[in-house]
Amino acid sequence: MSSVWTTAKLKGSKIFLREKPIELLLCLTRGTNLREKYPSMLAKDSKCTYSHTVHLLQRMEKVELVKFEKKGRLKIVTLSKKGQDVADLLESLAKTFTK
Repeated sequence: MSSVWTTAKLKGSKIFLREKPIELLLCLTRGTNLREKYPSMLAKDSKCTYSHTVHLLQRMEKVELVKFEKKGRLKIVTLSKKGQDVADLLESLAKTFTK
């Protein structure tokens, strides 16, 4: 195993070895920018339970892929610059396999 892969696993790439985390991240890129995203909406869009969605979002926040912003009673989730870069790479990868 290369040291690059070991380092990457420590930095949070291990999250994306499964379908749901990828789907969750890509759900944040879908729709218009005006539409605010919050955990329960993301859970529904990614066909995942609310508790699992929150758990994944917390893990993504630890590795600086998403940010949370409190607006009244709602907790709005947005992609960070790093999260947007990862989402773009995953979309590019998906397009490569569908060609």
